[in-house]
Amino acid sequence: MKKLALPARNNEGFLENANDWTPEIATLIASDDSIELDEKHWEIIEFLRLFYKEHEMSPPSNRLFVKSVKEALGDERGNSIYLMQLFPGTPAKTACRIAGLPRPTNCL
Repeated sequence: MKKLALPARNNEGFLENANDWTPEIATLIASDDSIELDEKHWEIIEFLRLFYKEHEMSPPSNRLFVKSVKEALGDERGNSIYLMQLFPGTPAKTACRIAGLPRPTNCL
C-alpha cells in the first residue's frame, strides 16, 4: 500500500494550499503532533472548517476560538481545558493546522 504524501507546508506545518486538505491529510498532520484523531477532534475540525467557510479566516486567537466553540457546541466543549486536551500547546493553532486552515493571526 502506497503511503500518502503530504502536500507542501510552510515552516510551521500549515498547508500552503488549503484546497490540498483531506481527512487523510488531517490524520497525517495530527500524527506529527502525536495526536490520534477521534470523534471529539473531528467535531472541532469540522467546526473550524465551517467557521473558515463562513468568515474566510481562522479564529484569530485562542480566546476567540474557545468563545466560538462555546457558542456553537456548548460550555462542555467551549472551554480551554477541553480544547487543550484535544489539541495540546496552542489549541487554535494546532487545530487549525490539522484542519488545513491558515495560521490564526494572533497565535504565538
